[in-house]
Amino acid sequence: MRSPTLMLQGTMSSVGKSLLVAAFCRLFKAAGLRVAPFKAQNMALNSYATHDGFEVGRAQAMQAAAAGIEVTAAMNPVLIKPEADSFAQIIVMGKPWARLPAHAYYQKRNELWGIVTNALDSLRETYDLVVIEGAGSPVELNLRQNDIVNMAVANYADSPVLLVGDIDRGGIFAQLLGTLMLLEEKERVRGFLVNKFRGDRNLFTEGINILEEKGKIPVLGVIPFIRNLRLPDEDSVALDDLQPQPNLNKANLELAVIRLPHLSNFDDFDALRAESNVFVSFVESAKELDSADLIILPGTKTTIADLRFLRERGLASRIIALAQEGRPILGICGGYQILGKMIFDPNEVESAEKEVQGLGLLPVSTTFVAEKQTLRSQGKVFAKQGLFANAQNLPVAGYEIHSGYTNFVGAGQPLLQVTRRGETSVNESDGAIAPNGWIAGTYFHGLFENDELRHQLLQNVANLRGKVWESKSTTFDREESYTYLAETVRQHLDWEKVWQLVHGF
Repeated sequence: MRSPTLMLQGTMSSVGKSLLVAAFCRLFKAAGLRVAPFKAQNMALNSYATHDGFEVGRAQAMQAAAAGIEVTAAMNPVLIKPEADSFAQIIVMGKPWARLPAHAYYQKRNELWGIVTNALDSLRETYDLVVIEGAGSPVELNLRQNDIVNMAVANYADSPVLLVGDIDRGGIFAQLLGTLMLLEEKERVRGFLVNKFRGDRNLFTEGINILEEKGKIPVLGVIPFIRNLRLPDEDSVALDDLQPQPNLNKANLELAVIRLPHLSNFDDFDALRAESNVFVSFVESAKELDSADLIILPGTKTTIADLRFLRERGLASRIIALAQEGRPILGICGGYQILGKMIFDPNEVESAEKEVQGLGLLPVSTTFVAEKQTLRSQGKVFAKQGLFANAQNLPVAGYEIHSGYTNFVGAGQPLLQVTRRGETSVNESDGAIAPNGWIAGTYFHGLFENDELRHQLLQNVANLRGKVWESKSTTFDREESYTYLAETVRQHLDWEKVWQLVHGF
């Protein structure tokens, strides 16, 4: 007998489903159940490497961590990573499967549906409960026939559904009641969740009554707008709602992250944002770079297209000019590739442009290949100057998700010495650092979550820029956020009714 399921669907994208699924996973875990998250199809540029070398959506990795388990490819069997020119890379069960335009993807529905159901079945045979996340809205009527992530999954799993609306965006009655009205499977929806509520909940008592009267189902929770969670978001649309950091005017260090069109894994910078007296901004114009103490080129799904964006916006020339003045520059993954001399794409893995000049700030070149590197890595700092002064031999752990390989063009110094990739012990190098030490790049995502390294790097930037910054020896740990999220949701949820749904639908 397969285990029960509970599904959260939303009235639209970004209503907070991912975080609520994480909260439910933590709550059911606390209640003694072995629980796993599941999202059949995820469209996101934020991704993560599983322990066995597969790629999944970052949100499912976050949810699995909330459940206290390792994330697996079965928890996100289909991951769509949008690229330039209306194409997308399709990741299936953690590995690249195809590169398709949207119309061609929909023709693969039947093939993908079997993969999705097999993945869900395997989780239900392993865990006591599976908490399922939908995607977007379940009533995109023109897309219904190709659905593999919303009501098609609920029907297959015979799952109760909670419908989530975002009251912060307004129109909560149209969101919840309109969605319910358009659904053919109304009987599956067993409750409403009103998410991101601000202010006095008592002022919404009449609203609850209206929803329950017109919807004929209960409101099982009015969840407050929860601030300052250090948990990964599903995609960079969340940057639009990013809350300003406290004490902005008093920030000693200003870090500018280039907001590339295909920015990926922007949760790399959560640990920096958590530091006191450090202000991290996501910038799109050359002028915004002038006051930055450190400029960061982040990961990107489409390196060549985003390099073109940098040149068109005047960002590339400004970065080069500031680097020549001695401004610190750090590239991560695709940002590291951009900092090199050349990018080669002989097989058109990413673009029809087979040779593109990089910014020329690091003595490396990158060649794209179809095979993707997806693994967790460990090592230590090899460099000992500039950004990484006094950091040599500090331990570093992270994960790598990239296509292609990067080699030195002539002499060069690596940034890191890698001792483990996946399950294999190695003696290899990663990244590069300029002779003056103030320009560097690496393939390691999660670099800043290494506390000692983060503190030393920030101190080095402060010293160069003549600023006073004192590390408070903060430890970046998402565990506290998982607990706070779950406790907050529990306080504003009819937990007994949710529990009954899981065990008696």
